[in-house]
Amino acid sequence: MKKQLDKRNVLHSLARIRRYMKKHLSQRALVLILSVLIGILGALAAIIIKNLVYITTKALSSAFPVEKVNYLYLIFPPIGIILALIFVRRVVKDNIGHGVSIVLKSICKSDGKLRFHNVYSSMVSSAITVGFGGSVGLEAPMVLTGSAIGSNLARFFHLKPKQTTLLLACGSTAAMAAIFKAPIAAIVFTFEVLMLDLTGSAILPLLLSAATGTVMSMLFLGRNVMFSIGSTQEFWISNIPFYIILGLLTGLLSAYFLRLSRWVEKQMRRIRKPYVRAVFGGLLLSGLIYLFPVFYGEGYENINVLINGDYTSLFANSPLRMFGSSVWIMFAGVAGIVLLKVFATSLTTSAGGIGGVFAPTLFIGAFTGFFVAGVSNNLLGTHLPYVNFILAGMAGVMTGVMQAPMTAMFLIAELSGGYTLLIPLMITAACSYLSVFPFEKYSVYTKPLADKGNLKTHNKNKFALRKLQWDQFIDTDIKTVPAHSTLRTYVDIIAKSKRNLFVVINEENIFQGLLVMDDHRDVIFNQELYDLVRVEDLMIEPEEFIYEDDTGAVVLEKFKNTGNFNMPIITHDRHYIGFLSRAKFLTKYQAFVAEESDD
Repeated sequence: MKKQLDKRNVLHSLARIRRYMKKHLSQRALVLILSVLIGILGALAAIIIKNLVYITTKALSSAFPVEKVNYLYLIFPPIGIILALIFVRRVVKDNIGHGVSIVLKSICKSDGKLRFHNVYSSMVSSAITVGFGGSVGLEAPMVLTGSAIGSNLARFFHLKPKQTTLLLACGSTAAMAAIFKAPIAAIVFTFEVLMLDLTGSAILPLLLSAATGTVMSMLFLGRNVMFSIGSTQEFWISNIPFYIILGLLTGLLSAYFLRLSRWVEKQMRRIRKPYVRAVFGGLLLSGLIYLFPVFYGEGYENINVLINGDYTSLFANSPLRMFGSSVWIMFAGVAGIVLLKVFATSLTTSAGGIGGVFAPTLFIGAFTGFFVAGVSNNLLGTHLPYVNFILAGMAGVMTGVMQAPMTAMFLIAELSGGYTLLIPLMITAACSYLSVFPFEKYSVYTKPLADKGNLKTHNKNKFALRKLQWDQFIDTDIKTVPAHSTLRTYVDIIAKSKRNLFVVINEENIFQGLLVMDDHRDVIFNQELYDLVRVEDLMIEPEEFIYEDDTGAVVLEKFKNTGNFNMPIITHDRHYIGFLSRAKFLTKYQAFVAEESDD
């Protein structure tokens, strides 16, 4: 009873705060205050999830040392996946899938509304998955968590859909900024990946959220960035061909990543029972981790190994230690790591684990950059800087998989402590994007939505045409004329109509043709023909119809091809429905687009 009273008191207090703020603050001021609050909460969520993973990993490694070759690698990942699956199915009871895809879906289909459980569900499940060795990242779940914080705060204050979407974006920005301590990249991510409209009203809230998230992360986690980079070497123009090669290679690897991950998920879905799927996928994953311990967890520590030049330790804890016995065997092992990491990541998520692809893309990119630089230096006698190519490779794979070159460039630039590598990053990202685009038109996040035609964020016009409810403004005022009637009947109907267009139908309402009054003026005023001329002798067959199940895009194309101002709407068995006006259709379409893009 006391707990119920306390809960009521809390709710009443929150309601009073809400009423006070809405009464005394303008909507813009309220949004700015909430953006700061979201920055604080998003950063705290990022800090919590990082510590949850750290505690879990430490607890496991203290009981079973993961630094050595250990058969317990075969146990950890399945346990983590099963625990995450139990949590999602028994506690959450909802799909929390790929974090960023869920955020995009909410923007496209529900005006930025996310369920309250998204505030904590992806945090807990991803921490379990990664803590037990799942080969995925924490960034996408954190983006979902931050977005859910922003969305639910907006709903609490009864804000409009536009403000809800904006605060959702503030949440994702804060989470990104807190994780990487990269506020600029976080803001760019919001515009490039979430495709938030770049407007004046959106800039300031995002800046406040990004700055707040970064500062909070510095206060609790220190100023150190994710990668310990001493210094990058100067960019040499002579190395441009090798950055081009790296960019093209990372783009092809990105296409490989996207297609293989979808194939693995498809094959895993054939196992109908979720727990059987979790055990099977978890065991396959643990086998890969046993052979390649670098697949354990997010993998950032192994990227640091590459950056710091300690290459021999990559296979030190693996039964495949012979890969460290010579340079060329080591490079062969690195190539295997690059190709098999996709399997490890896909098995983790398709088996039931929760996590994202941020970390895997950076991992694959780092090893690819190391491979290109190492092979070139040892085969051609070049002196390519390993660190520069590791960082550029990270930008290349992130660009290809996420279709986000600007985010990749600014993220790596901020993580490396400056913009000295901006030109190589631009070259690599551009080449990666060019080489992946012929194979994959959509990113890992947008492909599921694009397949269903729900990708409003990336093509607002196409989305509007697909979602436009054109059947709501069908014109049914056009008079119909019986097919076997005479000119006299037609003239009588003309006298009762304000239109010059008429539809000819039979007794079963089957469309027969059209009558255009202007075409018949010579006979309309000749009364001698009233009982001699039949309507079916005057009607014409339209060159195109609109069918009742046509999408807005199809309708627009038909108006464009015919040049008609009106077109009849029929069923596929020619039952007449009504008419559609091009002017009315275009007016409604433009209004729909304007509403979706309104600042």
